Amino acid sequence: MLRKILIGGEDSISVIGNLGLTLLRVFTGIGLISHGYTKLPPKEQFVQLVESIGFPAPSFFAWAAGLSETVGGALLILGFLTRPASFFVAVTMITALIGVHLNDPFSKQELAFLYLFIALCFLLLGSNSWSVDGFLRRKENL
Repeated sequence: MLRKILIGGEDSISVIGNLGLTLLRVFTGIGLISHGYTKLPPKEQFVQLVESIGFPAPSFFAWAAGLSETVGGALLILGFLTRPASFFVAVTMITALIGVHLNDPFSKQELAFLYLFIALCFLLLGSNSWSVDGFLRRKENL
């Protein structure tokens, strides 16, 4: 069960399907890193934003948000620990939607929604066979 959570995924996907999922994973990871690295180390303004949402230990949660996007993005690019990385990205995007963008117009919410639903897709699907997770699954089955 733990193996399925950590490195699970679909291996019976066509070459075209693997290409599409790999492109989505890599592009999403690049986008997440481009947003996350600017939050590290968290600047006082970002920590204050996290505090205004109501989080205890706002510095810790500011770091968590930045690392979720940056490290989660890197893990998605590699397809390594895809499900756990996707979980943390999804939680971060839900927090952004509810805590920051709840009353904003859709045009301001759109990016967080996009990353949320892509993260949910990879959380449910896991990684494809063109990934580190896929390599590890094949290695275990040899």
